[in-house]
Amino acid sequence: MKYYIIAGEASGDLHGSNLIKGLRVKDPEAQIRFWGGDLMQAADPEAQLVRHYKEGAVMGLVEVVAKARLLLGNVDFCKKDILAWQPDVVILIDYPGFNFKIGRFAHENGIKVFYYIAPKTWASREKRNAALKSWVDRLFIIFPFEKAYFTSRGIPWSYQGNPLIDAVDGHPFERPVEGSYIALLAGSRKGEISRMMPVCMEVADLLGRQIVIAGAPARSREDYEKYIGNRRNVKLLFGRTYDILKYADAAIINSGTASLEAALIGTPQVVCWSTSAVTMWAIRHIFRVDRRIKYISLGNLIVDKPVFRELIQEEFNTAAVFAELRRITEDSAYRAKMEEGYREIREALGGTGASEAIAGEMVSRLKGQI
Repeated sequence: MKYYIIAGEASGDLHGSNLIKGLRVKDPEAQIRFWGGDLMQAADPEAQLVRHYKEGAVMGLVEVVAKARLLLGNVDFCKKDILAWQPDVVILIDYPGFNFKIGRFAHENGIKVFYYIAPKTWASREKRNAALKSWVDRLFIIFPFEKAYFTSRGIPWSYQGNPLIDAVDGHPFERPVEGSYIALLAGSRKGEISRMMPVCMEVADLLGRQIVIAGAPARSREDYEKYIGNRRNVKLLFGRTYDILKYADAAIINSGTASLEAALIGTPQVVCWSTSAVTMWAIRHIFRVDRRIKYISLGNLIVDKPVFRELIQEEFNTAAVFAELRRITEDSAYRAKMEEGYREIREALGGTGASEAIAGEMVSRLKGQI
């Protein structure tokens, strides 16, 4: 069968790569065409890469407006490419701004649509559920708290566990640098990096300790070095994110998939997040993020309690980050409580084998066996 897969950012590339491996096991004759990244290509060298996610990764209202023409051009190209290739299914991985347009188009043209990694409509923009209900054939969710939510909205879903457990547990960890250090994951987009790095470099100066930055796959050294300057205690490494997290005494993490990865690896962390004033205004007044959602980090959401601290918008400042790192590294009881919370998160997500199980269900549904 022919699978057309669309991932628009680094986390989607990771999930997509593991899904492709599972599809290869469950359907050895699979033909795969995809939008994604290096991990997806490595998972299947014979798969056809259409567009690399680096070409369109944006975040925030200002960034979206700036790249509107590029994004719209990609949407039009993708629609034409799908019609030309005629896949058996279009598999969308998160990335709702782009994928909602493609999902509706595929459905209207008689092509099955599977949505893998559900858009976070439980946090904001709930009206999107009506669209999902109208054109998605199956929603493949990866968080247990999503079961009740999507059931209540009448959207058909499947849950096979969380694929990050396989990604983390299957990684061959190797120490990235000598000595102790604090890890810094400043985000995968330029906007995130530009807001995280100045504060975190001030924290590095106060700590006087070694800081190791995990460079995001979509970024270059120049994105970080203009903030690092001549600091001798700051190192930048690419392609070693899991290794950097594993051996760090603590981590400063921009909210996203990385915070859950740190929890599964076992790295004590503080999550930091901020955005432009314009985007924050839009979040509060236009998108109307559900105020019942108490946390922005997936780990905290999964167990519905603050396993680790979140410093959001105004709270994200040098003094607050410095104080939290001191507490994580010096208060053994505080650290132990966080590690206990990590065990609860892992238990809630279930066991291993999610990616292959999800791929297996997709193949079975396409063959009409379910």
